[in-house]
Amino acid sequence: MSAKLKICTFNLRVPSKKDEINHFDNRKDLILNCIQREKPDVIGFQEATDHSRAWLLDVLSDYVMLGCGRKEDLTGEGTLVAYKKHDFQALSMENFWLSLAPSVPGSTFGADQSKCPRITTAVVLKHKDAEKPFLFVNTHLDHLGSAARTYGSIQILQYVDKKKLPFVLTGDLNAYPEDPEIKVITDCAYLNVTDLTRNIEGTFHNYGRKEATKIDYILTDMPGDPAEAYVVKDVTPEGVYISDHYPVFAYVDVE
Repeated sequence: MSAKLKICTFNLRVPSKKDEINHFDNRKDLILNCIQREKPDVIGFQEATDHSRAWLLDVLSDYVMLGCGRKEDLTGEGTLVAYKKHDFQALSMENFWLSLAPSVPGSTFGADQSKCPRITTAVVLKHKDAEKPFLFVNTHLDHLGSAARTYGSIQILQYVDKKKLPFVLTGDLNAYPEDPEIKVITDCAYLNVTDLTRNIEGTFHNYGRKEATKIDYILTDMPGDPAEAYVVKDVTPEGVYISDHYPVFAYVDVE
């Protein structure tokens, strides 16, 4: 038994008044339409705030959503994982912070990291048509500190290695494919990691204000064809975008 799964990584962009016409509330219909049209099996959301998490829980009735906020009181931005509730069983779930104290809410590495804590959500899932479970990890690395991103990448690799399960890692990693914080993952000597998004040229476009750059990833040690990965580019005549990042999709085979 096996299944071919459609995976999505999706930076929602926090609700922000400075986004004006592209404020989150003006993009809700586009976000929902994209998910309903694409029908991904598992989604890794970044920048899922309390407001957007509540909305997603309300409108995505076919999905189970797991994750919490990154602050000390578990509110604020999170790395939400959503999966089709009729197709998967969740065997375990963990939230951990990218820091020297990963179980402490709101903790950080310090060093060159921004003031923002960085959280990761990890879920062990079993698809109804597959024999084996797999690990789905969703994260959002720091936007300022290269060292903090590298520490975070290493921490996630160590976490994945200890689980000894096939894995998918999604996220806004805030770095380019040639940067050391990405190469430490893709060149990992003890995990056979494929960047399923390696043929995608750009994902972050700042609402069309810049040429899209590649900072969003779907990484895995499971079978998958990078040629099948794609982004959804969608802008309405009114100039409202789905997000300041393109939603990114790829396929993996789970046994």
